[in-house]
Amino acid sequence: MTKHKIKEEQLVYAKWLDWGMKIGLLLLILTFIVYLTGILSPKIPISELPNYWKLKAHQYMASAGLQPGWAWVALITKADFLNFIPIAFLGAVTIFCYIRILPIFLKNKQIAYFIFALIECLILILAASGILHVGGH
Repeated sequence: MTKHKIKEEQLVYAKWLDWGMKIGLLLLILTFIVYLTGILSPKIPISELPNYWKLKAHQYMASAGLQPGWAWVALITKADFLNFIPIAFLGAVTIFCYIRILPIFLKNKQIAYFIFALIECLILILAASGILHVGGH
């Protein structure tokens, strides 16, 4: 039986991904509890939600007075938008993982991997920021 050595960057990436997923899940649970308990009031009252279920996303946003992109940040004091924080965090976990392994690539003189990971980080950050637009959305 051949033993395969797991590379340092793979272990570090997996460790950060595991912790990021656990933190994100915990934050999702906590923000859902805030929503359920009514600690913060929602933008859309729960009693009105059935009126929105039949709408397409763009119709819902227009009728609720919402803007696409990062406009939700201004609404995080509302219970139904607070859960966007852990969702954004989970979306950023991959970026954190890549950033964490960049120094390992440099230390091991893996310049090509360093460049690819750095470019991946830049693309993900630009896409998340809204500067880089791809597709029909």
